Amino acid sequence: MKKKTKAKNKGARILITLECTECRFNPSKRSNGVSRYHSQKNRRNNPQRMELKKYCPHCNKPTIHKEIK
Repeated sequence: MKKKTKAKNKGARILITLECTECRFNPSKRSNGVSRYHSQKNRRNNPQRMELKKYCPHCNKPTIHKEIK
């Protein structure tokens, strides 16, 4: 009887963290902290770092969030 084994390979989809660019450098904001979102991206289609416009609760407006790590 053969055993069925599942091959684990490194997939194309990876988890990324998006961080607000304005929170890092702006000391005069609504509250302390940095807005971060978690998302996925396809490493084959988007090899460079992603930038998305997301809502930042610390800045109280939509801002550019860049990929970190």
